[in-house]
Amino acid sequence: MVYLLLLINVSLLVSGQILWKMAVTGIEQWSISTIIGVILSPLFIGGATLYVIATGIWLVILSKLPLSVAYPSQSIGYVFGAVLALFIFRETISPTQWCGMAVIIFGVYLVAK
Repeated sequence: MVYLLLLINVSLLVSGQILWKMAVTGIEQWSISTIIGVILSPLFIGGATLYVIATGIWLVILSKLPLSVAYPSQSIGYVFGAVLALFIFRETISPTQWCGMAVIIFGVYLVAK
């Protein structure tokens, strides 16, 4: 059950990052009014809300798993984020990055074992 919570936590964090990326996409020049506009945008608020929910779940996870397992396991979010960036934002992932993500997956496996 705790690993399902960890997966939900990571998914919420990655989803929040995607919403924040969408909120700032297309901004070329930053100013105070741009920052205020971003902060008040539904995409930014949605991402922040997901982070708040993820933090609540994280506290439950910390009460059930050692930090030495829980925290490194969150690095699987880097893999989820990169793969979603490929599909959502049409970003390119190099072979070296794919290898790095494989190392992360293997590392999370070793830490959680």
